[in-house]
Amino acid sequence: MDPRPKTPERREDALSRERIVASAIGLLDEEGERALTFRALANRLSTGSGAIYWHIPDKDALLSAATETVLSRALAGIAGGSDPADTLRAIALSVFDAIEVHPWVGTQLAREPWQPAMVEVFERSSAQFDLLGVPRGSLFHCVSAFVQYLLGSAAQTAAAARHKFRASERPAVLAAIVERWTRRDPGEYPFVHLLAEQVRTHDEREAFLAGLDLILAGAKPAR
Repeated sequence: MDPRPKTPERREDALSRERIVASAIGLLDEEGERALTFRALANRLSTGSGAIYWHIPDKDALLSAATETVLSRALAGIAGGSDPADTLRAIALSVFDAIEVHPWVGTQLAREPWQPAMVEVFERSSAQFDLLGVPRGSLFHCVSAFVQYLLGSAAQTAAAARHKFRASERPAVLAAIVERWTRRDPGEYPFVHLLAEQVRTHDEREAFLAGLDLILAGAKPAR
């Protein structure tokens, strides 16, 4: 009989920060932010809450890590091309699409816009606006407008998810908005009536791109 103590075998599914964050993302996607507790996460991972605290100190840190992971994945495939405006569109659409898939990310970005998840967005977008010819002294204002536009869209998507507006319910929600708008006196609110039908039929992604193009047009230096 060998008297030497046995070295514990390393489990292939050993708990890690990456596994915890991946499981948290799954829970957030399925059940939303309120369902994310360390106890619920421990049940999914078949471990104890203490083991999770060893890797991540609290829920805020976990939400921040999950948001950073989602955004990093969204931006991973974007490479700078010959046209910085196209790259900026790609960055914006990647963030937009990530929030569509993970609405809780929109809540996090709207709540804490300066969290680590946004560092890469600031860095990449700043580099592209610089290539676009924006003067260094104006770069902060230009990038801020771009990021605030993303955060506004994030907040809107998160609000829709919070009120459980599913895609199938969208026509009814928009019809209700149009109905309220068109109650107004057309003599006093002519442009509200003009916009009402566009509200009913607009495409969210198309509208997002149109607003983004306005920002990019303003950023381009005069020729």
